[in-house]
Amino acid sequence: MEAETYAMSLGKVYTFGPTFRAENSNTSRHLSEFWMIEPEVAFMDLAGNMDLAEDFMKSVITYILENNAEDLEFLDQRLFDEEKVKPQAERSDMRLIEKLKFVTENNFKRVSYTEAIDILKNSKPNKKKKFNYIIEEWGADLQSEHERFLVEKHFKCPVILFDYPANIKAFYMRLNEDGKTVRAMDILFPGIGEMVGGSQREERLEVLKEKMAVLDIPEEDLWWYLDLRKYGTAVHSGFGLGFERLVMFTTGMGNIRDVIPYPRTPQNAEF
Repeated sequence: MEAETYAMSLGKVYTFGPTFRAENSNTSRHLSEFWMIEPEVAFMDLAGNMDLAEDFMKSVITYILENNAEDLEFLDQRLFDEEKVKPQAERSDMRLIEKLKFVTENNFKRVSYTEAIDILKNSKPNKKKKFNYIIEEWGADLQSEHERFLVEKHFKCPVILFDYPANIKAFYMRLNEDGKTVRAMDILFPGIGEMVGGSQREERLEVLKEKMAVLDIPEEDLWWYLDLRKYGTAVHSGFGLGFERLVMFTTGMGNIRDVIPYPRTPQNAEF
């Protein structure tokens, strides 16, 4: 949110620093404290945000493929040897370098949340109760297993989901004309699920104040954020990329705690 103040004066900005997770997520893909790369751009809508995020991810991974071939060969073999001892059902369908090229060589498929829910509801794993979290109705918060199904089984390419239900996304995301979805987007990758999350921000002062009132967010606590709208603003968007999750994906490591020097997880701040 603070980056929006800079974007409104400088146009294009980014931040890179520690980020703290509010949820009690104790999984192999989550940390309580991690590092986030967050671009914020004025005069950019959701479509431009998706373009920027796709180009950014392809640029980073292309650079790694071109400049770290020897390291990738080592990591690719390490992952292959590790996968061999797993039960067949738990093995990845792709090797590491194949996963990276899967990102750089495919256009990212853009799919609305509503379309994704329909696909998942009618999918074989959902109908046969193979998912741990069964999709029953619109409004469900998608889990990693659903995201991976869309990427690896259904579309067979990276996927950008957009226009999520407003009640499962942050209050500052721009409300759509339907009054029930917001201009949010997530980029989904094979093996790991969500890699990038972002949105077009709510630039309309009255709409933002109404959303804050519904959630009991005091206006006096965010007076500076409201002032960005009150004294003139523009359409603007941004996204966040978890640095450790990117390192995890590009190295083939199975646990995010192995790619940060001192992992902070729920109830653990030892160092």
